[in-house]
Amino acid sequence: MFTVHGTLDLTKHEECLLIGIFDQPNKFNEVGQAADKKMNGQLTELVKEGEISAKKKSITTIHTLGMIAAKKLIFVGLGNKKDLTFEELREAFGKVSKAIQASRATSLSVALDTFTTEKVDELDAAHAFAEAFMLATYKFNGYKQKSNQVEKSVKSFTIYSEGDKEEIGASLHVGRVFGKATNSARTLVNTPGNLLTSTDLADYARQLADRYNFEVEILEKEDMLKLGMGALLAVNQGSNEPPKMIVLKYQGREDWKDVIGLVGKGITFDTGGYSLKTKTGIVGMKTDMGGAAAVLGAMEIIGELGPEQNVVAVIPSTDNMISGEAFKPDDVITSMNGKTIEVLNTDAEGRLVLADAVTYAKHHGAEYLVDVATLTGGVITALGNDMTGAMTNHEAFFEQVLQASYEAGEPMWRLPITEKDKERVRNSKIADLNNSPGGAGHAIMGGAFIGEFAEETPWVHLDIAGTSTTISANDLGTAGATGVMTRTLALLVERFETENN
Repeated sequence: MFTVHGTLDLTKHEECLLIGIFDQPNKFNEVGQAADKKMNGQLTELVKEGEISAKKKSITTIHTLGMIAAKKLIFVGLGNKKDLTFEELREAFGKVSKAIQASRATSLSVALDTFTTEKVDELDAAHAFAEAFMLATYKFNGYKQKSNQVEKSVKSFTIYSEGDKEEIGASLHVGRVFGKATNSARTLVNTPGNLLTSTDLADYARQLADRYNFEVEILEKEDMLKLGMGALLAVNQGSNEPPKMIVLKYQGREDWKDVIGLVGKGITFDTGGYSLKTKTGIVGMKTDMGGAAAVLGAMEIIGELGPEQNVVAVIPSTDNMISGEAFKPDDVITSMNGKTIEVLNTDAEGRLVLADAVTYAKHHGAEYLVDVATLTGGVITALGNDMTGAMTNHEAFFEQVLQASYEAGEPMWRLPITEKDKERVRNSKIADLNNSPGGAGHAIMGGAFIGEFAEETPWVHLDIAGTSTTISANDLGTAGATGVMTRTLALLVERFETENN
């Protein structure tokens, strides 16, 4: 897919040649100057006339009309060279990738060194380009009848750089893997609930296990009954679809220790149960397995790149339906770890399935836990749709998760869990816990409840209810599923350091 070459040869035919320009007195570097010379200074004139702009994320396509071998030059404005960040470069690459895809080009060449600065080297630029192209050109085809028009897309990339070809190739591969796995997560979330049941999700996990030689375990309903997973089973009571507890294990170290547990909520459709959602609120609930998708996407990256870490992924999966057998408000259920729970809201089901999943992750040796879930509308009220809500019981571990989210470009904001919050979750006259202490601090209540099952294990809770989907397209994707936290989880695993290191 990617071919890396050294010095750019302007006598070689290229369908599209991508060049970065900065806002500085001399807009062109050596590549641009050479192209300008072959075009008799016309590029300089276009800069003077404002036709070619160095403004951030501006895109200008110039047809060379045979004056140089490249059919089209595509200039990408990058702004002030001192200010360019990795995230801004990734977004610029995303925007131009969409434009190139729309042009129906089949090949693309990149003058990579025109996109580098003192802060962003050629390896960063290579990763940013490959990841951005995958993310930006993602499309969920859906189920409409196919058009007769032949689809065209870029199939080959030629990357020119004076840097180390092998290292640049490796960075391109990593960027592509990160983007591709995020797209896998997006597709899972975009898939309708009738076409992605818990059984389908378990089959998908098995396919990942086969591809990457993960150890896999799928617990059936009978297994859950034996293990006492009363919380997950209660949510499943109203469904005709059997529940699944999905476990994938990746062992990147000789000994099974310092294990990171990634736990993803896998509610394939959420009606709210007898605490029924509104007619508008229920639409889109096929996406309530966004946490599971993020974990499976992260496991795809882990399988491709093989980090020297130990990981157990645990996904509790069911839908939350209504029937004569469905669980009800006022029910009392018993979770796997023995704690009893008074159900005050059947629409607070995500924390119930995660309770048993967190316990089971610890059963498999998880010494660090991250749970990811489209858990509460309250987190959207608190933080909007661009920021993931985070909670933790361990400062140092949270800092590593936060740093990973920063590198991934998937921002999060920490919300507190106080002793008073814990008291509210423990406030039941007939059980150890209640699953919905009220609307005040709703997102925090969800996190505090899960924390009762993490107990003393270092743990971070990520509420992606606002960030797992988007209603509008952006430079790095379309409307619909975002695949959020796929890359954050993978980077956490890759960079993870224990307190003993």
